[in-house]
Parts: sequence; structure tokens; C-alpha cells
Amino acid sequence: MKARIRPCRQDMHKRRFIPGAVNHCFQKTAGEEVLFYNVSDYLACFTFICASARRHRVSVLSLVLMPDHLHHCTRAQESEELSAFVQEYTTHFASMQNRMCHHPTPLFLKPFGSAPKMGDKSVRTALIYLGNNGPERKLSALAAEYRWSFLAYYHNDHPFSEPLRLASASKALRRAVSLVRDKAGKNQPLRYQTLQWLFKPLGSMERQQLADFIVTSYNVIDYEAAIAYFGSYEAMLEAMRLTKGSEHDIEEKFVGWDDKVYAQMTRSLMAEKGLADIHDLFLMPEAGRYALVPFLETRTVAPRKQILKFLRLPVTDPVADSHGGSCGR
Repeated sequence: MKARIRPCRQDMHKRRFIPGAVNHCFQKTAGEEVLFYNVSDYLACFTFICASARRHRVSVLSLVLMPDHLHHCTRAQESEELSAFVQEYTTHFASMQNRMCHHPTPLFLKPFGSAPKMGDKSVRTALIYLGNNGPERKLSALAAEYRWSFLAYYHNDHPFSEPLRLASASKALRRAVSLVRDKAGKNQPLRYQTLQWLFKPLGSMERQQLADFIVTSYNVIDYEAAIAYFGSYEAMLEAMRLTKGSEHDIEEKFVGWDDKVYAQMTRSLMAEKGLADIHDLFLMPEAGRYALVPFLETRTVAPRKQILKFLRLPVTDPVADSHGGSCGR
């Protein structure tokens, strides 16, 4: 049975929507904070999005998860379908992450941004724009090399790991694969507690294999629909290599940051501050996190604003500014 749709009133009256058109949807955090800190964050969100897409029967042509925001190009027949799809995964993922990060305020900025794309050229431009988010933020050299653009999964079920051979896999990995198959078969997303339990006993190689297996098991991206706008998969990737694409319908400021620094901050805190999980960072009061700003400044070349975003601290807070330096770049 199709899920009941409860569109928000603002969407019904103000959202631009054309039935059957591809919509570029954009979401960012309410306070400009970082959204994804580790693989479990990305995988949990991905499985929530895929499960919601199946329930609401929308077609996802492209999806990219960035450290502090996400994009997708999605086709729906009704505005209510699109809104219900986004509201479902947003609500459930935000609730789960807010508990994990002890975050008492709304996680996502509402309402989400969307813009219908008319004509093949407009859709191509949007798809190119999404694919190039990783290279734009210096997370990869090419679009398909950024894992969370999911482009590499079109013709490969393990693009970032060794082939998974269950006969020679550890008992823990075989158990993890069995559970993922069961959850995916029931269209149930993976929550933090489940992901932590699955990954904890695995070595580094098997963790990469499991991450690829989870993406492949849940993946709903309609690659063929996206490729049809370019003629071939290779032509699509070449278009992404040759041009950045553009987006005039959704306001997104160009910041020119290197988002690799977020992973550097995570590694430094885990190695030198004794955190068992990066989310334990948010057990600290704000004063304790402010005290980490000078530490992270010595470990990365990140501008102060990026450090504050990572620590989920106000980016214009006068206390933070008193440390010296600028929040801009």
C-alpha cells in the first residue's frame, strides 16, 4: 500500500512544481553545521533516502551527499509525492542523528529547496552540477571518484573495495551481510546502532567491503534515466569532467573550501583526544568544544568558520571571534 502523504502547507502553496519533471532538490543544515562525520552517517542517510524513495514511488536520477548538505535530482508525478518523500527521510534521519549528537534544535533548514528542470539541457546541467560537487570541494579529482556521489556504482558493486567472497570472509562479515540483506529486502533503513554493531568487529578491508555492499543492496538511483540525457555513461562522466554545470534556480553560495579538512579533523580528534566515536564530541559542553578550536587550527589549514561548523558552534559567535581570526575565507 502506498504511504500516506501529508504535505506541508508551505509546499502546497509556494513550491514550484511541474508534474513528471526532474526536480533538483537541495538541503542544508539549519545552523550551517556539518551533517556527515563518518561512514555510518553517510550510510544511514543513504538507506533512509532509498527506503523513502521506494515507499513514495519517486525516481531518483542522481544523489550526492556532501559533508554539510545534500542534493538529489528526483522525478515525481505530484508535488505531494516529492514533499512526502523528502519529509519522511528528513524527519527520521534528523531525529536519529539529533539523539546521537545531542542536538536539541532542528537539523535541516526548512522548507527544502527545489527547482523543476524543463528541457533536456536544463536536466543535463543539473546532473553535471550534482556530479561535480565532490571535485568542487576537493574531495576527489573526478566526479565518479567521490564515493558519496554514487556514480561509480552504476556498473560496479564494489568500486571502493576488494570483491566480496563470503566463503573466505570472516564470520562477522558474513553475519553483517545476512542482516543487511534482510533489512534491505524489507525496505528497512539502517540505524546508527545497527551500523555500529555491524562495523565494530571488522578490519579495515572488510569495512570497505561492507560499505559497498550496503550501498549496492539499497541503491535506488535510476542511472539509465540519467544516462539517457547524455547518450552513455562514459559521455556523462566526460561532460562532468569538461564542465562544472551550474544552478541558477537554487541559491547555493560558492565557498571554495577544501572539505577534506573535515576528515582530517576527525582523525586528529580520534587519535589525540581519545574519542571512541566522533559523535562523542557532542557530549562536551560548548565551552569544551570552543577550547578545541586552537587545537584544530594547528592540525589543519581550515579557516575558522569550517572548524566552527565541524564543532557545531555558531559561526558568528562573539566568543569564538575573540579567539582571533576570521570566520570567512
